[in-house]
Amino acid sequence: MDYEKDPRVDDYIDALPEWQQQICHEVRDLVHAADPEVEETIKRTVQPYFVLQGNVCALLAAKDHVNVFVYDGGIVPDPEGIITAGHDNQTARTVGFRQGEPINAPALTEMFRAIIANNRAGGWRRIKKEQGLA
Repeated sequence: MDYEKDPRVDDYIDALPEWQQQICHEVRDLVHAADPEVEETIKRTVQPYFVLQGNVCALLAAKDHVNVFVYDGGIVPDPEGIITAGHDNQTARTVGFRQGEPINAPALTEMFRAIIANNRAGGWRRIKKEQGLA
């Protein structure tokens, strides 16, 4: 897959153990496949974020897993149950991956597409307000 990479995101991923690198590369490819206009950046000094008219997701490697924070205000459906934490969080939920666990690429890509569509519609905060959920 061909997309513009931020070298700072490369630096973050390259410093991780190989199994975490693999997860991060796959998630990175999926978010760019969801929409070719997604851009990479670094926020909070070192954390990779993927943005398109707002945050889409962020990566955070921990000791024994990789968290993918999805910035959807909890409004994007999760019919396949890939969200692992933050179910009641008002800003972001988490999809966590441990070594050897497969990534449900179709479900994660669909979630990214829904978040991007919401961002283009004004963002999840606006959508929640319009739906009377905020």
